[in-house]
Amino acid sequence: MSDFIIFDTSVLVDELRTGRHRQSIEGVEGLVRSSSVVLAELWRGVTGPAERAFLRSLARNHPILTPTEKNWLESGEILARIRRDRGFSPSKLRDLHFDVLIALTARSHGARLITTNRADFELINDYREIKLEVW
Repeated sequence: MSDFIIFDTSVLVDELRTGRHRQSIEGVEGLVRSSSVVLAELWRGVTGPAERAFLRSLARNHPILTPTEKNWLESGEILARIRRDRGFSPSKLRDLHFDVLIALTARSHGARLITTNRADFELINDYREIKLEVW
């Protein structure tokens, strides 16, 4: 069976704005799955009909993976450890929360997470190992 792939919000936003990942996305090996957290982040920032159409297509064409209760609880524990170890502010921890949920959901399904957000996801990987690919 092929690996599952989840694209982080950062990859899809870059693709929507610049088209710079088109060849890489089309050439990726594995079964693409969408993250409900990524879709929520993308919907929050949608600005026009082309983006709305893209998001509807993404949701329609790729099964959506959603964080479980265990993922939610574990995300809080990880963020508490990050706060203790790194001294991050509450606003930085809020910014990281969705990324932690995306990472834990990918991990739960054995999916490879592809992102352009190296700093945040390598930090998360220090606390919970994930299959991470940074573009």
